[in-house]
Amino acid sequence: MDWLFWVIIAVIGAAIVIAGVVVYADGRRQRLEGAEKQELEQPPTEEPPAERAEEPVADRAPGPRLDEPEAPSNRLARLRRRLSGSNNALARALADLLSVDRIDADTWDDFETTLITSDLGVGPTTELTDALRRRLAVDGVADPAQARQVLHEELLKLVDPTLDRSLNLTPTRDGDPAVVLVVGVNGTGKTTTVGKLARVLVAEGRSVVLGAADTFRAAAAEQLTTWGERVGVETVRGEEGADPASVAFEAVAKGAAEGTDVVIVDTAGRLHTKTGLMDELGKVKRVIEKKAPVSEVLLVLDATTGQNGMTQARIFAEVVDVTGIVLTKLDGSAKGGIVIQVQRELGVPVKLVGLGEGVDDLAPFEAEGFVQGILGE
Repeated sequence: MDWLFWVIIAVIGAAIVIAGVVVYADGRRQRLEGAEKQELEQPPTEEPPAERAEEPVADRAPGPRLDEPEAPSNRLARLRRRLSGSNNALARALADLLSVDRIDADTWDDFETTLITSDLGVGPTTELTDALRRRLAVDGVADPAQARQVLHEELLKLVDPTLDRSLNLTPTRDGDPAVVLVVGVNGTGKTTTVGKLARVLVAEGRSVVLGAADTFRAAAAEQLTTWGERVGVETVRGEEGADPASVAFEAVAKGAAEGTDVVIVDTAGRLHTKTGLMDELGKVKRVIEKKAPVSEVLLVLDATTGQNGMTQARIFAEVVDVTGIVLTKLDGSAKGGIVIQVQRELGVPVKLVGLGEGVDDLAPFEAEGFVQGILGE
């Protein structure tokens, strides 16, 4: 029976060994599964992002270069030069009078005729001729230099240096912009005048808004917008054929909302004979004044149009209360006498003069400089 005992002992020992192997294998399996699970759950280690090289910052593109106008003194000097070198009828008449050895009745008749054809007008022509005849006779002036000085003095009286030729750019009410309404017939240079005026005002440090109320001429709004971009100001415009009064009102409203110093409104050119269009111009002014009073109404006249220009001036003055005249094309072969006549007829001063097509060819009118130019001084 001893062998049975040892068999039982061997079986029990084998069972114990087998159990140990199973337990060890099971534990190892669990450890491996746990490690694998942990590896799956842990996010992979990310490499630190590579530092991006700084991209060179490109120089900011400069804004459009804004125009800077010439000083007024330079423009006035150019006015004198152009007048003295022009084929001006008034200048010729005065030069002819000074060139004769003896002034007789025929000389005075010729002188008067030339003055009238230079658009000086009958009244001013008579005044100037009578004053010259009286002074040259009474004072016994024989020296050409003295005669020229007499001419200078009498002509200056007619041009009237006492008139206030400054632009009224002071708002009537606090918070309102000064409003400048620019009117005239087609072809006088209104839109160009508006652009040149804006250029001068910006150079003086004033803020400006332009109103493109010429909605009939297709290129007018584009032309004015181009001027605005050149001088750095905004242009309020509407669709082609839009109500001009509405566009003008919006420009003034924008100027008031933004605290703008000056709003300049360009209007469509119109013949003074077209009653409907002239009534519309009156409407533009009335609608603007619902927002802010109009400070200046500038009538742009072509200095070469003579008596026709005077007729235009009278009608426009009746409709919109013109406060100042802008004479364009005063250089060249212009008839300088219109300066005196238009002031007499309308009772308002010539405030600005256009001397040509250049961007600086708009100058404040100065009586002394005008007379010097006419006399070639």
